[in-house]
Amino acid sequence: MPVPRTLDPGTLGDHLDRLFRAAWALCGSREDAEDLVQETYERVLRRPRFVRREDDLGYLYRTLRNTYFNARRAASRRPQVAAQLDGVQAASSRADVQPEQAAETNLVLGAIAALPQPMREVLVAVDVLGLSYAEAGKALGVHENTIPSRLARARLKVAEALQG
Repeated sequence: MPVPRTLDPGTLGDHLDRLFRAAWALCGSREDAEDLVQETYERVLRRPRFVRREDDLGYLYRTLRNTYFNARRAASRRPQVAAQLDGVQAASSRADVQPEQAAETNLVLGAIAALPQPMREVLVAVDVLGLSYAEAGKALGVHENTIPSRLARARLKVAEALQG
């Protein structure tokens, strides 16, 4: 049995880009993804964390996912207030360097965010974060053999959304 080791806070920055892409795919919004990653890191750094093997990314993804769903549950219990936003222009995502690539990224991440939750989570874990099927199954709490079929359906739905 692997011996737990303390998660090194100095290495958390190594995973920032992949976690941000995963958060964006979960949330569907760049701004919400930034907040989610920040909340996840704040939660992880609050006290020492223990991980098995070299599973830092899997542990961080599980924490990110749990943080996301905890926030959604909390928000669903709050009263909803609707505001009229007629005539208000939406803020654009930053695309200073490569606008075509930024637009494509927005489309892809938006299509992923629109997937049903089980498909979205598998696609984020495997294609965005790069987890193996076994790591994704463990992070999501499903059997490893469930991952390939959900992933294939999720990829197909994203491809259909991007063609339409």
